[in-house]
Amino acid sequence: MEAINVEKLNKVYVSHKKQPGVLAGIRNLFYAETIETKAVDDISFKIEEGEFVGFLGPNGAGKTTTLKMLSGIIKPTGGEVSVLGYDPWERKNEYKKQFALLMGQKNQLWWDLPVMESFLLNKKIYDIPDADFKESLDELVTLLDVSKILDIQVRKLSLGERMKCELIASLLHRPKVLFLDEPTIGLDVIAQKSMRDFLVRYNKEKKITIILTSHYMEDIERLCERIIIINQKIFYDGPLKELVDKYAKNKLLTITFENAVERKDIEGFGEVSDFDPIKVTFKIPKAGVRNVAKDILSSDLPVDDIMIDEMDIENIIRNIFEKSNEVK
Repeated sequence: MEAINVEKLNKVYVSHKKQPGVLAGIRNLFYAETIETKAVDDISFKIEEGEFVGFLGPNGAGKTTTLKMLSGIIKPTGGEVSVLGYDPWERKNEYKKQFALLMGQKNQLWWDLPVMESFLLNKKIYDIPDADFKESLDELVTLLDVSKILDIQVRKLSLGERMKCELIASLLHRPKVLFLDEPTIGLDVIAQKSMRDFLVRYNKEKKITIILTSHYMEDIERLCERIIIINQKIFYDGPLKELVDKYAKNKLLTITFENAVERKDIEGFGEVSDFDPIKVTFKIPKAGVRNVAKDILSSDLPVDDIMIDEMDIENIIRNIFEKSNEVK
């Protein structure tokens, strides 16, 4: 079943160019020069119920703008959006009760109140029946292991604790669609893993549709089978594995030496991506990586160990971003 349908969606921000000075200010009242900035440019995609989709792009690519249009916070300049059969911009209460938007850099919990007070406020806002509220709260508190902090002021929580509680507040009304904008930003490694483990489990058990933006490639690799790459326009939409197969034209060949070597002695074997006198990494086209490895092993170099790895996902996507900027 289709949960989200986006057709030729656009968002253009209009601003006015202002020159300094009194005369320029008066002139701007009558002849203001307008500047149009495209945040989102004619994008289309569909997401099925229960999908967990990574939404990626460089800063200013239109990720957060798209999530805000899908949640009805801002109005598109053009195009059509349907989420669970609703037009988000109509802001119907029926729709508001079926989605949640969690932004890692925005607070929805009341800073000076205990966590539980914010949960109770959300109960009122979403008109959650007592029995449903208790069931959801008990389940989420247990899954995220936050029972000991419910009576503590939000301002006194660690960032990891606060983000867990922010997530609970977003899920208390049992939304069918969840928009996550950088939910793990600033968290330590342990807190990130805890958040990922919860999201994987919750997505599978509840069949909730999730769109995730993140700068952490580990979030994407662990959580999302499908990704959409945007840079105003959509550059890629498909399985993560196919992205790797399509754009990872090279492999990484890492050689560890028994003794230090000089760069000039190894440059002839291929493109050096990382050099240390004891350890060198080459970026080699897939088809030729085994032959290069054989050549190095048969040389006079003091080889101690050799490893062949796939390109890192982050590097692949960075290359795609650079290509998308070239064609803009």
